[in-house]
Amino acid sequence: MALTETLVVTGGVALVAAVSVYAKTRLFPVGEDEEPREDVAEYIAMMVSVLYALVLGLCLVSVWDTSSAASDSVQAEASALHQTYLLADAYPPGHQQPLRDAASAYARHVVDVEWPVMEAREPLGRSGWDLLARLRQASAIPDSAKPPEQIAGQEALAQIGYVDDARRSREAAVQTSLSPVLWAGLIIGGFLTLAFMFLFGISQSRTHVVMVMGLAGFIAFTVLLIHQLDAPFGAMFGANPTPFTRYFGT
Repeated sequence: MALTETLVVTGGVALVAAVSVYAKTRLFPVGEDEEPREDVAEYIAMMVSVLYALVLGLCLVSVWDTSSAASDSVQAEASALHQTYLLADAYPPGHQQPLRDAASAYARHVVDVEWPVMEAREPLGRSGWDLLARLRQASAIPDSAKPPEQIAGQEALAQIGYVDDARRSREAAVQTSLSPVLWAGLIIGGFLTLAFMFLFGISQSRTHVVMVMGLAGFIAFTVLLIHQLDAPFGAMFGANPTPFTRYFGT
């Protein structure tokens, strides 16, 4: 969802809330001697607001941690792959280009094939793992290699291990999403918080409308923000393939 769409949805929710307040004021007017000022109702409204704030905070922390972990995994995977590519310079002449080609092919596959799949939150296939196996095979050093070349081969295997670990974390992030229980808490809590705004009459109807509009718009904006952060590889706040394109120019 783009920024313009987010603003439109937020403004639409605020407008609906304003119309609702106006309709409630006109259809169900409250007399000055009937204004609900019971301490119990005020206490319940306060507790609902506090609990909803806790739910919002928990959801924001959860999706932010997932998004940050996804970005770190992408950076670690691209960096280890780039180190593997550079280590090819220390390989025997006949083994340098195959290792470079395998690393470049893996990077292209991640950017061109896997990234659209991750943005759609669909599981990745086996092709990426096959390319990683090809990279591991290309990193093998013959027994006749010199000691510096043997050391480079061992370091390349270690870097490929880092690529493997980061790839697993990236795949896990694709399938990670906010719990349905928390989503239910967000929707129900937001509805209850707004509903309590209709229980307390305010002498200035315009002030009441502005307050409800602000609260409704802010709740809608926060829920949309959580929705965007819940997509670790989404277009707005998600991780992007820049680390791969920066190192390999794919």
